[in-house]
Amino acid sequence: MIFLIVFAFIIIQINTIESKIPAVIVFGDSSVDAGNNNHLQTVLKSNFKPYGRDFYGGKATGRFSNGRVPTDFISESFGLRPFVPAYFDPAYNMSDFATGVCFASAGTGYDNATSDVLSVIPLWKEVENYKEYQKKLRAYLGDQKANTILSEAVYLTSMGTNDFLENYYTLQNRRRQYNVTQYQDFLVKIAESFIKQLYSLGARKISLGGLPPMGCLPLERTTSFMIGNGNKCNADYNKVALAFNGKLGRLVTQLNRELSGSKIVFSNPYMIFQQIVRKPSAYGFETAAVACCSTGLFEMGYMCDQYNPFTCSDANKYVFWDSFHPSEKTNRIISQHLFKTVLSKLLS
Repeated sequence: MIFLIVFAFIIIQINTIESKIPAVIVFGDSSVDAGNNNHLQTVLKSNFKPYGRDFYGGKATGRFSNGRVPTDFISESFGLRPFVPAYFDPAYNMSDFATGVCFASAGTGYDNATSDVLSVIPLWKEVENYKEYQKKLRAYLGDQKANTILSEAVYLTSMGTNDFLENYYTLQNRRRQYNVTQYQDFLVKIAESFIKQLYSLGARKISLGGLPPMGCLPLERTTSFMIGNGNKCNADYNKVALAFNGKLGRLVTQLNRELSGSKIVFSNPYMIFQQIVRKPSAYGFETAAVACCSTGLFEMGYMCDQYNPFTCSDANKYVFWDSFHPSEKTNRIISQHLFKTVLSKLLS
């Protein structure tokens, strides 16, 4: 009897979640790209093995992971399907996209110059694709039902790391224009404009994603080692991430005051990610210093392919899948933490 009561309660809770959040809509970079880059003329793709080997059917979808990315887990936590399909994936149509769609593009950022580095989709174009999606959704469901979905959906955003690591610290142009504090402010202004644009298009429940401790990515630890600093996190990069997150958090507070009827949350992965990196064994990992794919020191995209004999056999032992991206297990831990502490607030 107790079991039946508990089971019934769980079902009620799931149905409650399903009734409150009709869809998850995603913007961002490779941390959440579900395969949109597959359809671009860019080298930044991951639609080949060993990527996706732990995804459903062992399929390399274009996600930069051995399995699911954070937004997939978040969608599942909201009672929706356990993955969010890419807008450009021809295997899906508007009946699929009505409950979730991903516009993200690996390699992009807030700054248009960031997307130019590897010829990927800039943020403004992700928004244009979303506008196109709105029209298609209204044609498919009718204005009233589509508008309800668009206003009640949760909008997830995750970007910014590429702006610093692939643009500001790699190329000279932005460093000539801005010091790092000024560049942060430049990006925050773009983030503000982006959120306000989503709001003007009907979005009301929005998660603005923060930066991870980007100095602890295996690629950055390798760089530190090569310049004689040992296999340590880049402390300067982590300080920049912390400062930028602080500014994004303040932006969220400001926007909640300014945008009537909105509920905007700041999903900051920094602390939980840092805890995992500092003590991986506490979370069931063996290492955070190197990644599963090949040597795990500098491989990403085409440098992490099926022909390399060194890729690990069990990605669950590794915090990172490739030199830039977490493993599916890490994505799950971080996503569940953010859902429990922040994103669940969007249910009320």
